[in-house]
Amino acid sequence: MSLAGNMYPLLIVALGVIVLLILIMKLNLNTFISLVIVSFLVALALGMPLGDIVDSIESGMGGTLGSIALIFGFGAILGKLVADAGGAQRIAMTLINRFGEKNIQWAVVIASFIIGIALFFEVGLVLLIPIVYQIAKQLRVSILYLGIPMATALSVTHGFLPPHPGPTVIAQQYDANIGMVLVYGFIIAVPTAIIAGPLFTRVAKKLVPEAFEKTGDIKAVGEVKEFKLEDTPGFGVSVMTALFPVILMALATIVQLLEDIWNIPGNVFIDIIHLIGEPTTALLISVLIAVYTMGVARQIPMKQVMASAEESIRSIGMMLLIIGGGGVFKQVLIDGGVGDAVADIFAGSNLSPLILAWLIAAILRIALGSATVAALTTAGLVIPLMQGSDVNLALMVLATGAGSVIASHVNDAGFWMFKEFFGLTMKETFSTWTLLETIISVVGLGFILLLSIFV
Repeated sequence: MSLAGNMYPLLIVALGVIVLLILIMKLNLNTFISLVIVSFLVALALGMPLGDIVDSIESGMGGTLGSIALIFGFGAILGKLVADAGGAQRIAMTLINRFGEKNIQWAVVIASFIIGIALFFEVGLVLLIPIVYQIAKQLRVSILYLGIPMATALSVTHGFLPPHPGPTVIAQQYDANIGMVLVYGFIIAVPTAIIAGPLFTRVAKKLVPEAFEKTGDIKAVGEVKEFKLEDTPGFGVSVMTALFPVILMALATIVQLLEDIWNIPGNVFIDIIHLIGEPTTALLISVLIAVYTMGVARQIPMKQVMASAEESIRSIGMMLLIIGGGGVFKQVLIDGGVGDAVADIFAGSNLSPLILAWLIAAILRIALGSATVAALTTAGLVIPLMQGSDVNLALMVLATGAGSVIASHVNDAGFWMFKEFFGLTMKETFSTWTLLETIISVVGLGFILLLSIFV
């Protein structure tokens, strides 16, 4: 196909993204409905046979949600049970008391990192803000001084670590081993959180000193359960419950590596470990453990525990539909030949597929706002590029995830949450939140490229 022929599908995608922005931002249409409308329009513009369009849309929805709906459902329940029992508060307060006033930022980063693995970004933010307010008041430090490290740790886990939406969905789309994504994700996430959190706070303080004088707006968080520390579960049991799915997935990955290194023949024991290391199984087991540790063991009636579980599912219903809508758009791009057009343009290019995935995800994130939708759309564009390439699939997942968190601005809910919670102006929010998200993205890519030399 000629260059002009290759450019036409990309022009259609660009127009599709513009229409999507108009529907969401100007007309205030729901993101899910907007994604499906744009998917229909793009499919028609790409010349897909009329009889194939609905099939493509349905397969995009089913293919995306088929393997992740259970993971998200169980993940939401687990996070809610830990939060509603006071486990998250216990984790945060214990670490803060242990680290002391001098190392308070590091305590906030570690607490947010642990809680961030179990909870979705928005939930973690709402849960931790009141705790951070409390500490800032007690120690007479700026709320933002603790808020930046907290938001960074939550954002890093959201962008790089399964079972969060972005990395989980992309791993499924790229057919990558989710355990390896988790292992490499940890290696990248820890130094990235340190650089974009405590270290960046010092820079931000010089950029916008006035932002560090703000006291924030606790009312913006809404109603959050607060507990007396003695009424919460123990620190050890809270951490174990929150991290249990990660422990099971990591265990299965280690066993898989040992199998490959030592050529261990398959047996029932290894098969069982692989089964419990699957994200769905790991999260189901973890939910059952949480029902006991966060409920039954603390004499909380089962009816109340299940009410928490039901509430958590209600809160992720729309997010699941939006992710499904992103999958629909992605499938239309693949079936409409857009991915092949991108592959043709970059055929013979020396550009690393890792950089390309990051670049496309970054452009889409800036245009669309949603990190998950940007990541899914990127998958549709770069999957054809990976054919015949020996690129590490787990690193491709992380590169796409890194690109999808860049430069959060006015079309992203996280931007407004951060602004309102900390009572910042637009300029201050751009100089703190938008900049820290960009640092996470760029630094994350740097560590991914570094890691690609060794794996």
